[in-house]
Amino acid sequence: MFPLERDQTFITGSRSLCSTERKLGVSRAQFPSCDVQRAEVLSCFLAFSFSNFFPSLWPRWKNWWVRGILTLAMITFFFIIIYLGPMVLMTIVMCVQIKCFHEIITIGYNVYHSYDLPWFRTLSWYFLLCVNYFFYGETVTDYFFTLVQREEPLRILSKYHRFISFALYLTGFCMFVLSLVKKHYRLQFYMFGWTHVTLLIVVTQSHLIIHNLFEGMIWFIVPISCVICNDIMAYMFGFFFGRTPLIKLSPKKTWEGFIGGFFATVLFGLLLSYVMSGYRCFTCPVEFNNDTNSFTVDCEPSELFQLQEYNIPLVLQSVVGWKTVRMYPFQIHSIALSTFASLIGPFGGFFASGFKRAFKIKDFANTIPGHGGIMDRFDCQYLMATFVNVYIASFIRGPNPSKLIQQFLTLRPDQQLHIFNTLKAHLVDKGMLGSLEDA
Repeated sequence: MFPLERDQTFITGSRSLCSTERKLGVSRAQFPSCDVQRAEVLSCFLAFSFSNFFPSLWPRWKNWWVRGILTLAMITFFFIIIYLGPMVLMTIVMCVQIKCFHEIITIGYNVYHSYDLPWFRTLSWYFLLCVNYFFYGETVTDYFFTLVQREEPLRILSKYHRFISFALYLTGFCMFVLSLVKKHYRLQFYMFGWTHVTLLIVVTQSHLIIHNLFEGMIWFIVPISCVICNDIMAYMFGFFFGRTPLIKLSPKKTWEGFIGGFFATVLFGLLLSYVMSGYRCFTCPVEFNNDTNSFTVDCEPSELFQLQEYNIPLVLQSVVGWKTVRMYPFQIHSIALSTFASLIGPFGGFFASGFKRAFKIKDFANTIPGHGGIMDRFDCQYLMATFVNVYIASFIRGPNPSKLIQQFLTLRPDQQLHIFNTLKAHLVDKGMLGSLEDA
């Protein structure tokens, strides 16, 4: 943590601790040894509570309970926002994205704030606005085409969306050039690159999370839950059985936790996928209903979410005692998702650990006591979201008839007639139209 951030945290933490002292009737000396310059007041308060009510607990177990309580609180919050629906989820994703961007940009600002670079923060937030306008505009146009075409202002914004986005970015580019100051050229270009790499890592991948969500909430919930499960189970296996260090970037990570987390996550992914595949609200894509003027998640389940019977390999039949098993095809895909979350996902965390070590900081921020900043919790999630989006595009997604029809209805009458005649001739050649007319 850098001097400026440390001083600000110390001031805030000191005031809060003084208030806590008055309410509890204790002195600061009675608090367990925790660095108030680095830790959040809530984290110290929880540690203080455990020290009083469970004085025989080792510090290692106190930390286990503090992390456990806050983890349960975050999981509860996750369930609540899922219940509120896809639109709320999309809003939460955007809020998380903004906070992650803020945490990374703040690190750069704290390192180089003494140089007094002109417009650095202003331009960083301006570029964030431009990129979000571009990505979310593309998403709305793609998934809610009918709604956009109905409203004249939205239709105009949609038609010229990319030109407007480019004009906004070009304005920021010109502002950056005008802000260049002699003696700081290299540093200013360095921070310009810092901002754009942050946008690439955070905003682009947040946009992919939104795309996954619109494919069906199951594509949003299962991958995120697998990463959470792997994080928890790897910590627990490492806590109880960890002996062998895994990687130097994260000295606390162990092979025992890594392997135990893998098997637990695969099993969890299979069970969660089985439960969620039976509910249309999770499996259906988010679409706009013209009749009700609202967003719906109701559809006829695809083959991915219909129970099918699979033959068990002969090698395993003698072990399990079954010849066939009934399961959802999505469960097979969940194995790929949970495997990635367990074996490759943690490398997102290792990447973040290397970044933090480069700047000699423990966490991106102190937003969540015992867990660090929001970016500390989402370093693996962003990598997972990119994989899920690529996986859907490569193995799942096919042509969407409803989108094609929506686009067809926006064409001029002569264009519609041309497509109709072409399609009719094609169906006649295939012998399909004749059979339909005979019927």
